[in-house]
Amino acid sequence: MRGWIIYKDNASLLRQEAYEVHRLVEVAKEENIELQVFSPDQFDLTVTRDDEKSILIDGKKQDLPDFVMPRMGAGTTYFALAIIRHLERLGVYCINSSNSIETVKDKLFAQQILAEKNLPTPDTMLVKFPVDVDLVEKQIGFPVVVKTLSGSQGSGVFLSKSKGEFDDLMQLIEATNPKANIILQQFVKASHGRDLRVFTIGGRAVACMERNSNGGNFKANVSAGGSGKPHPITPEIEWLATQTASVLGLDVAGIDLLFDQEHFKICEANSSPGFEGLEGALGLNVPKEIFHFIRIRLGIFDKSNNIKAKPAKKTAKTAKAVVEEAKDHATP
Repeated sequence: MRGWIIYKDNASLLRQEAYEVHRLVEVAKEENIELQVFSPDQFDLTVTRDDEKSILIDGKKQDLPDFVMPRMGAGTTYFALAIIRHLERLGVYCINSSNSIETVKDKLFAQQILAEKNLPTPDTMLVKFPVDVDLVEKQIGFPVVVKTLSGSQGSGVFLSKSKGEFDDLMQLIEATNPKANIILQQFVKASHGRDLRVFTIGGRAVACMERNSNGGNFKANVSAGGSGKPHPITPEIEWLATQTASVLGLDVAGIDLLFDQEHFKICEANSSPGFEGLEGALGLNVPKEIFHFIRIRLGIFDKSNNIKAKPAKKTAKTAKAVVEEAKDHATP
């Protein structure tokens, strides 16, 4: 099996902190998978009927891989999306798809889709400058979470604790960048400094980790200095995570859930989730799980185990049964 990772840096420029890409490459070797890393800048696209010459890397024709894993997340540019779309139309399986990546990159759009499906999410509001602070107080209340429309690993997320603090922040943003796309989100007090990261693969919740900020910070991201520990996957957690991934079209996803008294709210979904903290806390081999799913999805013979992958339909039936069982326990 052959695959590509599309990452912001190519193989010769990988930074040491790019844990996920290094792990994927490392485990791919163990699984007898040929995996190459490329950056979008290495690609050239031509729209032509001659598919074999329509995509070049470093100016040269390349044999197409069996699968592609985009690892750019919120930093996915228009050009990178164009590459993914092009590969999809050439019949290459992309995990995740261009459509799902574009959807979750826009946090407001993703929230709109989840709300449409009646899934529990924090109240969310799009900022319009000049900001009507009284309206925000009436619709969302304070404290309020302020987010950039696109961001990852906790970047671009702030907590305004009071009306005055929020007003100062909005005036600063308007003065520096009046065209900034900002959303406001209801602050869920029960989840201050902690949340859940649920890792889903192919419609299954394979791991769940509780993240804690270990201090006064309201953000619990492990990448920002927080810590992680195993958390049981209850029927409600599994249903919320798998439903979110399904609605947003994500084959591999990191679903963040907020504690809301005895239940949960969906904070956001990640199309290129980090898993360093997850592997450290749970001892799970995430790349191996992902590659196993890809083999099943593509129906490619697994030579390492000398068995053929199970048909995808069996997996789908099992997931459906889990969802039906979990619905009775989930938040309406």
